[in-house]
Amino acid sequence: MLLRASPLLRASHLPFPSGIHMALALHLPLYPNCKTSTSWRSSSSHLVSVCQTNGYDRISAKINFSLFVRNFYALSGSYNKVQAPCGRIFCGQREYRKVRRRVPKRKIKELELNVSICIEEELPDDPEILSIAEMLRLNVPKALKFALNNLKDSEYKTRYSSIDDVGLFDSVELSVLLCNDDFIRKLNKEWRDEDHATDVLSMSQHVPELKLPILMLGDIVISVETAARQSEERGHTLLDEIRILLVHGLLHLLGFDHEISEEAEEEMEKEEELLLKSLEWRGKGLIQSAIDAETNSNSAAVVSDDRKKEGSLRFYRPRFSYIFCDMDGTLLNSKSQITPTTVRALKEVLSRGVKVVIATGKARPAVISILEKAGLAGKDGAVSEFSPGVFLQGLLVYGRQGKEIYRRNLDQDVCRGACLYSLEKKVPLIAFGEGRCLTLFDHPLADALHTVYHEPKAEVMSSVENLLAAAEIQKILFLDTAEGVSRILRPYWSEAAGEHASVVQAVPDMLEIVPRGTSKGSGVKMLLDHLGVSAEEVMAIGDGENDIEMLELASLGIALSNGSEKTKAVANLIGPSNDEDGVAEVIYRYAF
Repeated sequence: MLLRASPLLRASHLPFPSGIHMALALHLPLYPNCKTSTSWRSSSSHLVSVCQTNGYDRISAKINFSLFVRNFYALSGSYNKVQAPCGRIFCGQREYRKVRRRVPKRKIKELELNVSICIEEELPDDPEILSIAEMLRLNVPKALKFALNNLKDSEYKTRYSSIDDVGLFDSVELSVLLCNDDFIRKLNKEWRDEDHATDVLSMSQHVPELKLPILMLGDIVISVETAARQSEERGHTLLDEIRILLVHGLLHLLGFDHEISEEAEEEMEKEEELLLKSLEWRGKGLIQSAIDAETNSNSAAVVSDDRKKEGSLRFYRPRFSYIFCDMDGTLLNSKSQITPTTVRALKEVLSRGVKVVIATGKARPAVISILEKAGLAGKDGAVSEFSPGVFLQGLLVYGRQGKEIYRRNLDQDVCRGACLYSLEKKVPLIAFGEGRCLTLFDHPLADALHTVYHEPKAEVMSSVENLLAAAEIQKILFLDTAEGVSRILRPYWSEAAGEHASVVQAVPDMLEIVPRGTSKGSGVKMLLDHLGVSAEEVMAIGDGENDIEMLELASLGIALSNGSEKTKAVANLIGPSNDEDGVAEVIYRYAF
């Protein structure tokens, strides 16, 4: 089993000490900010050509510190010394025959390699990462052995030679941590004052002045997220790239530093290539790869950005279990289309186990039709006939297995009044009932509702009574110009709806008449109660006034910049517009 870095370590952005490192941190204050309660879960490997059990999984300042000190002094020969025998020895009086003593053959001391492979706690249990971590159990000791052997009988002009004769030590300790960009960026800021992610960091813990019997090389921190991007760019596997970064980090701990001069860069580059070749690992050294990248591109300087990159969500744990998302003006752009970038973001977030729930004024068949074309409908998609969702402004709510758990119909008198108004004023009307769309006459705006907004094609009824008898009506939608809605329809129906209905506006050129006391927000609340999900587990994205309750209900409510001013006023955050892939942007920035 692999080590996981503790939350306390993440909070302090300190290197991840093994047990003996931690004890030294307590005794010799190498890390004055280090908290003494840091703990680990699982075990690591200690290797002397084979794996052994690590005896330093947990270190307590009060209990294990004294044990460590006794062990330390015993190793250094200054604790519990055996007293020389006292008194006289009378061997000569007994006339023992003198014999030549045989000098026992001296056993060649074998250097113990203690290697810890760790995974930062926020890095998810991705199968590929776990497989690589297991592979590193074998790879790291092998690389360390080759690197130490290369130091023998070699002359370097630029290497810092604080580590020369490893034969002076009983054992060597090294830790390798796999993490994501967020973690290594914070570490890079803390240790190097550079506020951006990097591929690998090396942090030496070797203090020559201490004359310890243990060579504590230090820690190598590798961002698997950056390694994945670089492996794709360089045409090899993620394991290959991590091995290259491991070699680079290891050489830094052994005193090589390519940043001090051109000569030092050349010397470290040659050592990288030699070590990779000796280990028979694929790929060029990191220095040569970086030179090639600079030659082939004019990339801009790296800047700090909390936005996760496309394809990188596998390296993060989701912050929310559910994302509730509106359709018109949010998931769909101004052309009522879902962009490829947004499709990829939704597929990625769904693949990470986050449930995407649609909460919209549309009917369920319309949503299925739209998302089906994008490959987002069905069992593993965002919507299907067997998935939960909130439709028709919360008038139809579907729960587990897509079963209807709530339906609210519009008052018959309100429906009749709206139909008569439509005929008199020649304002097209669409009545939504039981998955059907009904109208009283043909009109281009009614046709657009089908062709542009993908709602079911409106069926023309011969009379008001026939329309009311055809289906139970959940809501009525008036279609007009934005000016006609704001100047005429909304003022009139805000009063005419009376006690039994209220008006809702999701887009400027449409006005909806819905039963009073219902809303998209109340539908979302009902669904969460049905699923047993708390609001803290929910992130919500919307744009219209009908999304306000939903955004207020969620732990994180995000309004897109194209939304209404009232909606943006209540949102926790404001994201880019629906024409700027707003949903994708907020997912990559805030969902993980």
